[in-house]
This record gives sequence, structure tokens and C-alpha cells, in this order.
Amino acid sequence: MGRNHEVTKVQPLLDARGELREPGWSRSLVQQYDRRSIKAPKWRIKEWDYYLVLGDKFAGAFTVSDDGYIGLQSVSLLCFDGKPWEHTETVLNAFPLGKLKLPPSSAAGVTEYSDKRLQMKFAVEDGKRHITCRFERFFEKKPFECDIVLAQPEMDSMVIATPWDKKRAFYYNQKINCMRASGYMEFDGVRYEFDPKTDFGTLDWGRGVWTYDNTWFWGSGNADLGGNTFGFNIGYGFGNTKAASENIIFYNGKAHKLDDVTFHIPESGYMEPWRFSSSDGRFETTFVPVLDRAAKLDFKVLVSDQHQVFGRMSGKAVLDDGTAIDFKDIMCFAEKVHNRY
Repeated sequence: MGRNHEVTKVQPLLDARGELREPGWSRSLVQQYDRRSIKAPKWRIKEWDYYLVLGDKFAGAFTVSDDGYIGLQSVSLLCFDGKPWEHTETVLNAFPLGKLKLPPSSAAGVTEYSDKRLQMKFAVEDGKRHITCRFERFFEKKPFECDIVLAQPEMDSMVIATPWDKKRAFYYNQKINCMRASGYMEFDGVRYEFDPKTDFGTLDWGRGVWTYDNTWFWGSGNADLGGNTFGFNIGYGFGNTKAASENIIFYNGKAHKLDDVTFHIPESGYMEPWRFSSSDGRFETTFVPVLDRAAKLDFKVLVSDQHQVFGRMSGKAVLDDGTAIDFKDIMCFAEKVHNRY
């Protein structure tokens, strides 16, 4: 499909008309996002930072978002051992419209949200990312807290600048995989400790102007394979991806770009085994679900139907030089989300 135009020139993301200058993918944020260059109404601008910190037996997910007419600040605690369970707690804000002042780049600054019940902070520090959170009455009136550090040495990421087939709508997104995780989460007398030898964090950093009704597919995972860091990002459904897909493999900090990857979700249900195939034969895997983090919101104008399914993936991924990386039972997730907002 030729979906692999790489942007290498440092430049503003948008032109004077508020359109993308150069749709495509890049290894870092070479295109510079500036909220003031957007030519769409404030209530249509969506900005978020989402971290997933995933171990083999448990995970935490943390979101600070300003979606124009609504803000969604959320924390999830997920446990995969025994009888798997999860709890997600969300604080909704009306009409943040930029007041959260999310940073224009993922490479520096502090993303922060604070009210009487929830204090959450993502700080970019030298070579690492620091996630701290305190959530009162998180679940069953008990608090949740965490202090997590993600190591980010010099490494490639997946950045994509995607237009929609609607003027002044665009999506600028970065996924940073393979950040080794240390620190802890604590809830209900249980302390969940992350081990950097086996556990990883992923950042999903998004800025843009979205169209109203979208269905997307996204999957991501990381692992240590004999001392080598391995990760992948797969997905589609975010606008017009003619210029580039977001499908990519990471191996020891280097990106290996893929063409199209298709999610084969069983009609019999999300908890049945899935399969993934690729147009270039470089990502062929199976996925055995463990837990479906399903969430449904229906406020008439704002509708969200999400299935973020955590499970174990096995298969092969092929690097640019033809080297096949075989892996088995990597804990990861794959999701299907339909949003009208």
C-alpha cells in the first residue's frame, strides 16, 4: 500500500490554513504542534496524555485529557492473576477548552490535574518520565496511589500526522513504547511493584481536531526477549492513513515500519482468541484474551463504546533486515473503540 512516507524535516505541524503541512510518520516529534495555529473551534480540539504501565500480572493506566467540551481524567487498576478484575474511575470536567494547559510537546514539561479527590502528575525528567497519583475514594471508598518511573533512553517512537477528509481536522499522535518501568501502585493494602527487567510503560500522546464519529482499532505490547527490548504498535481507524500507517515494531530502541495490520476479532465475542495478519507478512500473531476492560457511556451527544482487551500474544514479527523475532505469551492489549464526541 506504500503507507510509509517518513517525515524528517523539522517544521510547524500546520500551515496558515490550519491544515497538515506534511502527512506521514516520523520517529520523533519533528513537526511542531502549536494549539494557536488550529483553525477550528476550541470545543473540537482534543488533547491527551495516556500512560499504560503493564506487568505480567497487573497494570495501571493513567489519563489526563482535555477534549474541548469535556475533560476525562481517569485511572485504571487491572489484575490478571486468579480471577482477573479491573476498576476504572473517571473524573469528568465540563468545558475545559484548553484550561488544563497540556504541554505542546511530549518531550518536556508537566501534565497535571488536581482537584479535591484526584491529584495526578506526569513529569518529563532527564531521560525518564515520572507518574504520581493519589485518587481518594477510588473504589469501595478506598484510595489509590502510585509513584512510577519510566526510563526513556535515546529511542525511536511512532509519530503520525493524519488528516481527515474534512477541512482543518487532523490527528497528531505519538506512541512511545519499551520504557522500562519501576515504582509501585498501592490499593486496599496491596502494593504492586514494577520490575524494570520485565515491566514496561507506553505513552499515547495525542493532539488534534477530530471528526465526530469514529471507530478505531489499537494494540500495543512490550517485552524483554533475552535482554533485548521488543515492542509493537498496531492500529487503524484514525482518519485518512494514505500517507502512513501507525503499524511499527521496536527492537532495541530502533523502529521498523510495517504496512497494514488487520485485527480479526471473533464474531463470537471479545474473549475468544483473536488473530492479527499483515499485508506485508511481517506481523502474524494470535492473541488469547484474559480481561476485557469494557466501558459504555451514552450521553446522547457523547457516546463511547470501548473494549480494551488484555491478553497474551504469540507469533512473529519481521524486522527491516528480514530477521524474524519469535515471541510467546507477551502480555499486551488490543482494543476496538467507537466514539461519537
